[in-house]
Amino acid sequence: MWRKTSPVTDSGPNKRLRDRLVALTRDLVLMPSYAGNTVAIRQCYEFVRNHLEEFPGVEIQDHVSADVPSLVALPSGITKPDVLMIAHLDVVHHADTEVYRSSIEEGRIVGPGAGDMKGALAILMVLFRRFHRAYPGISVGLAVTTDEESGGQHGVRYLVEDVGLRCGCAIIPDGGSLHEITVEEKGILHLKLTATGTPSHAARPWLGQNPIPQLTAALERLELSFRGLVVDEPDHWYPTCTVTAIGTENDAFNRLAAEAHATLDLRFPPPHTTESMMARVRDVVGEQIHVAAAITAEPTHLLPDPRFVEITNQLIDQPTELVRESGGSDARFLTPHGIPVLMSRPEVGNLHAPNEWIEIDSLVTYYRICESYLAKRLNVAPPAEP
Repeated sequence: MWRKTSPVTDSGPNKRLRDRLVALTRDLVLMPSYAGNTVAIRQCYEFVRNHLEEFPGVEIQDHVSADVPSLVALPSGITKPDVLMIAHLDVVHHADTEVYRSSIEEGRIVGPGAGDMKGALAILMVLFRRFHRAYPGISVGLAVTTDEESGGQHGVRYLVEDVGLRCGCAIIPDGGSLHEITVEEKGILHLKLTATGTPSHAARPWLGQNPIPQLTAALERLELSFRGLVVDEPDHWYPTCTVTAIGTENDAFNRLAAEAHATLDLRFPPPHTTESMMARVRDVVGEQIHVAAAITAEPTHLLPDPRFVEITNQLIDQPTELVRESGGSDARFLTPHGIPVLMSRPEVGNLHAPNEWIEIDSLVTYYRICESYLAKRLNVAPPAEP
């Protein structure tokens, strides 16, 4: 349950920081940077890049994979920073583009992408600027990608696997909450199931084979199979299988379709694996249903730094919890390489809805948590306020 954060203070440096983070977040929310909107993606990308490129001693690398841009800002001469902050600027698509606006309501910034994750991106941008202004060459990097909402294959995966980006640890404020630090994430399988039929006139169905009943029967068997895996745990730490779409290639009322398909989103904790989950699905649906994987990811253990937990405890007014998440993040591309990931974030809500929000006081508090952690890890004083 959301609880209002106690502000660090409402005056002096924190007031200026608060105003800066609010303005930057609202500027980012105005840009409808969803997949397919290449103009807005580029606009938002250049906005972020321009915010970072004025510093001497900082190198900005531009990368493109399958027309998906991403940037990596690093101190000159350092290819493996001690700390790499990671964020994505893409948001989910809303058919009504007029919703890509922001408002301030009851101490929150409300608008698509405010919580996931343009408010957090604003924090990382300001942190990067202030630390590099105060300590030129400090071993802190920033990676910003544009495809996390569509799988991250051409963003963080590309940077890690193809470019070879590495770091001592990563900060990814894309899960948990101000008082919840994510330590585990479920694995992911995005699957497409296809049943093949024989087209015919719908008035003479005996002349064809309708693939829809075959597909729906397979989906019912899957639901029953995964229902047997449910356990009574408060964080729902068991495998789930959710049908997210059903369709055919048909566009006529009076014709049997040649095929029917469905998409599935599977989430699963250890000891289950992508291999064991795929085997279960194939066994349940049978050989007549074709199963293809679009996204695969094993369960992830994030290995957070105890110093981050300690600092969080010091700066918030409620106990810190180490939590397990059903959702996934770009952390899954880092942990196979032994890179610890720190994952918590400001207080957010209504994610992926037009009225998505981020609490303003928690923007400042989360900034102070990250600032304190960077200073302690890198053995420097927190940067002086501008």
